[in-house]
Amino acid sequence: MAIEAIEHGFREKVCKSIRITSEGINRYRVFTPFLFEDGDHFSIVLKREGKQWILSDEGHTFMHLTYEIDEKDLQRGTRIKIIESVLDQFSVQDREGELMVRIPNDQYGDALYSFIQAIGKISDVSFLSRERVRSTFLEDFRALLETAVPEIRREFDWHDPVHDPEGKYVVDCRVNRLAGPLHIFALPNDDRVRDATIALLQLERWTEGSIRSIGIFEDQEETNRKVLARFSDVCEKQYSSLVSNRERVQLYLSQALGD
Repeated sequence: MAIEAIEHGFREKVCKSIRITSEGINRYRVFTPFLFEDGDHFSIVLKREGKQWILSDEGHTFMHLTYEIDEKDLQRGTRIKIIESVLDQFSVQDREGELMVRIPNDQYGDALYSFIQAIGKISDVSFLSRERVRSTFLEDFRALLETAVPEIRREFDWHDPVHDPEGKYVVDCRVNRLAGPLHIFALPNDDRVRDATIALLQLERWTEGSIRSIGIFEDQEETNRKVLARFSDVCEKQYSSLVSNRERVQLYLSQALGD
């Protein structure tokens, strides 16, 4: 099919402002009016692979998402479920980070329409509702500790079986087999920070001593100042966010396990 006919098919199926520019032999840049939230255009290339034409983003969509989301967090939990669902819905392939769709039976317009829909929905991963973002943070927290701490040395949702059999004062993760157990708290909001403060105070009372503890915030800057101040009085170590401190948390845990 001539490139003029392909461009015409794109305009008929998607919108009239689409245009195509050659970038070499059997390679064309597809310009559309569709944008990411920050104003960047979707990156779409029409190119020939072997005997078949494909549309590709050449890795741009996922690269764009990593401006705001850690690459590892795109590959686990709620986000990856959403991405996989979108890929399946629009018959788009993820080829090691490159999104691509093969064009069947000269259906260029239909393929471009599906491809644009997929890119748009995948980019929405960075704008999940507040509840879903919180859910993702807790999943990311758990996944990090599952990687960093051997299963035999950690216990999620731990509570003191002697002093607190009903589980009123829960620790998100307790790391055992250390000189003193390490208590780790996931802190996505003010309520969780308050709960962690109370739990640490109770643990101090029961043990009559200091408690080794870490607080990992989703975003410490969003925490009420008074709530944060009270927590800081009782928590040994804090990380202002999980995304920007992932490697530091892993290093700290590695050193603690080694000790």
